Amino acid sequence: QLQLVESGGGLVQPGGSLRLSCVASRFTLDGYTIGWFRQAPGKEREGLSCISPSGGTTNYANSVKGRFTISRDNSKNTVYLQMNSLKPEDAAIYYCAAQIFTGIMCPKEYAYWGQGTQVTVSS
Repeated sequence: QLQLVESGGGLVQPGGSLRLSCVASRFTLDGYTIGWFRQAPGKEREGLSCISPSGGTTNYANSVKGRFTISRDNSKNTVYLQMNSLKPEDAAIYYCAAQIFTGIMCPKEYAYWGQGTQVTVSS
């Protein structure tokens, strides 16, 4: 069973930063597009960012552009989401997902999902 495990969530004050990690087990992430998503209570899941297998191409949703940075270290089988200038509206469960790269950045469907990590932004 291929697995993705997110970590790094927690409680942070508005304006603060967190770095989320997404680690794959039982498979290697190179060759996969990785996406970060979030879902807040009562809201639909929101796609935030995605990164190509090499890390050379990234995309961001307008809601996080300029504040969040996606990166990957394939030698560590890990993808990161650096989140700066956090706002209360960023509070949600954050998920990473993997899809074999077929030339499409930020595909609509991802085959593998992590369990999520909670991010709370509050003073």
